Amino acid sequence: MNRRYRKTIIAGNWKMNKTLSETRIFADELKSLMGRPKWCEVVLCVPYVNIQAATRLFKDCRVSIGAENCHYESSGAYTGEVSAEMLKELGVKYVVIGHSERRQYYNETDFTVNKKVHAALEAGLRPIVCVGESLEQRELGVTLELITYQVKCALSRVPAEKMRHVVFAYEPIWAIGTGKTATAQEAGEVCETIRTVIRKLYGARVARAVTVQYGGSMNPKNAQELLAQPDVDGGLIGGASLKPDQFVEIINAANQE
Repeated sequence: MNRRYRKTIIAGNWKMNKTLSETRIFADELKSLMGRPKWCEVVLCVPYVNIQAATRLFKDCRVSIGAENCHYESSGAYTGEVSAEMLKELGVKYVVIGHSERRQYYNETDFTVNKKVHAALEAGLRPIVCVGESLEQRELGVTLELITYQVKCALSRVPAEKMRHVVFAYEPIWAIGTGKTATAQEAGEVCETIRTVIRKLYGARVARAVTVQYGGSMNPKNAQELLAQPDVDGGLIGGASLKPDQFVEIINAANQE
């Protein structure tokens, strides 16, 4: 982490988990365990149906609410979809874009990811843009080339003045929900590559201000080591964000001086 230039963000991604009643229970437990984070911003990206309740439940503490996806159009005949403008009106601050599960199960492409980034920024949301490689791609030795391509695609036509609102999350696909985790060195190398791409596109001043998270089975046991990497500015947390005690441990790891 480098707090001098950029914000540290610990974001939970609940995926398709927790009912409304379970969200209320989680909120009570988290608030009883969590103090007021001094060094990092805490975000919970929750299912659409829980957003309004979560915004209300966490309004009295320093937890921002995010969504797990949005459509790239502002309105139209897109049954079952939700626009960035709709999310903004509900009080959402962040939105996850291009998660590997969206790419795998719903055929999202680098092209649609770019469109969603523009939609989110236009609506005043902060996109958390996910990039990452499969196990096969890592074994082929093309990880850094692939990450470079994904970052360039996601940022196509995004102006420099909007970059302070963009967050990247490196999520190695082989480490999501598997219990496997990239080593701190592997995570640091890819996060450094993401920043290098941004620097080549926008210059050093912009690049050093962009938050780059690590996602992929970050947990209380490995959080401190991962966050010690200079280009890892937080985490996009899956399973551990569903358990208040584990989530708080990760937040505490990010809050250490």
